[in-house]
Parts: sequence; C-alpha cells; structure tokens
Amino acid sequence: MVNINGTIVESSNANLSIHNRGFTYGDSIFETLKVNNKPLFWESHYFRLMSSMRIMRMNIPMSFTPEFLENEIMTLIRLLNIKSRSYRVKIHVYRKDGGLYTPKSSKIEYMISATNLEHDLYYIDDREYEIELFKDYLIAPNLLSTLKTNNKALNVIGSIFAKENNYQNCLLLNTNKNIIEALNGNIFLVRDKIIKTPPLSDGCLKGVLRDEIIKIIEKSEDYDLNESSISPFELQKADEIFITNVIQGINSVTKYRKKIYTRNLSNELIKKLNLILRIS
Repeated sequence: MVNINGTIVESSNANLSIHNRGFTYGDSIFETLKVNNKPLFWESHYFRLMSSMRIMRMNIPMSFTPEFLENEIMTLIRLLNIKSRSYRVKIHVYRKDGGLYTPKSSKIEYMISATNLEHDLYYIDDREYEIELFKDYLIAPNLLSTLKTNNKALNVIGSIFAKENNYQNCLLLNTNKNIIEALNGNIFLVRDKIIKTPPLSDGCLKGVLRDEIIKIIEKSEDYDLNESSISPFELQKADEIFITNVIQGINSVTKYRKKIYTRNLSNELIKKLNLILRIS
C-alpha cells in the first residue's frame, strides 16, 4: 500500500502522471527514515525535509506539520497489516505537473511508501566490506549536492560499477578531488583518537545519522571530531573507516586495496545508537 496525497491505495493500483515532474525533470526530493514504534530521529528528518523544500523553492503547505506527516506515516504502517516492528519509510515530495524546466506552479504533491525491515536494532555485519574510489564522475561542492533529490544518476552508475567489480561500496569525490561520501551514506575515518568526516561545504549529504554520530562523538572524552576535507591518500593511513545511513546504521569497512581496517569504534557506536533506539 502507498499514500498518495493523503489517499491510501494498493501499490498495484498506484499511478502517477506521465508528466510527473519528479520523473520528467527530477523535480523531487525524498526522505528515507526508519520507523519502529514511531519514526526515529523524526525531528531531524522533518526539518531536513522542510529545508530541502525551501532550497528547491517549493511551496510548503500549511498542513505539512510534523504531527500531520507522522500521522500519515503511522496510518499507512497500521494498514499494511504486516507483523513487523521496524519499517523503511520513504517520503517523496514533488512539484505539481505543468511547465517545462520552468514549472507552472510551485505547489507540491507527495507520496509515502513503507516496507518492513528484518532488524529492529542496528548491528555490525561481520562479512567482508571492501570499498574503492569511483572516479568517473565528480560532485560539485554546493548546497544542492547536500539534498536528497531524484537526481541520483551518479549513485546509480557508481553502484553498478561496485557490483561489476565485487565491491561492497564506493567513495565519491567532489570536483576538488576530495572524498565526500559513499554511494549510500556518509563516511568517517578514524586515526589514533581523531575521527574525521567531510564538511557539508564539500558537498556531502546532510545525513541524519551523520548528525547523530557527531553528537555522540562530541560527548566522548576518548575521541576528537574533525570536520574537514579528506584526501584519498588518507584512506591508507586510517585505522578504521565506517559508513553511516539511517536504515543500515553503520557499515564498517574492512578493506581498501591492500589496507585492512579494524572495527573497534564501529562496535562501540552501534551499542550507543541502539541505546538511543531503545529509549526513543
């Protein structure tokens, strides 16, 4: 089942116009979140959605309150009638049909979908997790690059490259040749007691779990956080590398070329994240 503009229909009966601007021009943003008994980190997701709509110059309806959208999400989940405690929910917001590059209206429509997840809590997968650089295309370090929009051709091509070469993930570069993120999440490097992650000004996604990890690190007496540009040469010097996104939690990298990494901090952070999940 799926919620389209407040009407819940069976997925098989869900239809979007062939003139849908999300399809024809990528004039759409989305928010992916994890829901247990309620949406996790909901305030962060909501404000990121609102911020993205403003940056895209979309009109935000007065009805788009946190309470309204949360109720839309939970109503859909209840109607799914699936015996699961955890769900992956995706909110799409797209401009109404009409116009070419210049839209006829900045009014929006929305769609909410949900699928059940196997695990309620985050966990470290102990299988090999090898990464490589994806250098075919570069990302501009600007504000649009930090948004979750339908313009994800680079991530699609990069994912195909990773699959064809048996990598579990690839790291993306900006036009300054600095590492900004992975194909599906933010990146953190650990060396000694310094944890490094790219700044938003480099063009990385403003990840919700990225922000939560930063909050945890800033409270730690054992590590210092450094938000600064990351050169590809730093990968060989790191003790540990991990990738974060709100659905999978933390993916701990085991190998980059000939370099092998530990998983010590990743395991610590997973425990702290799961404590937050249990409390919320």
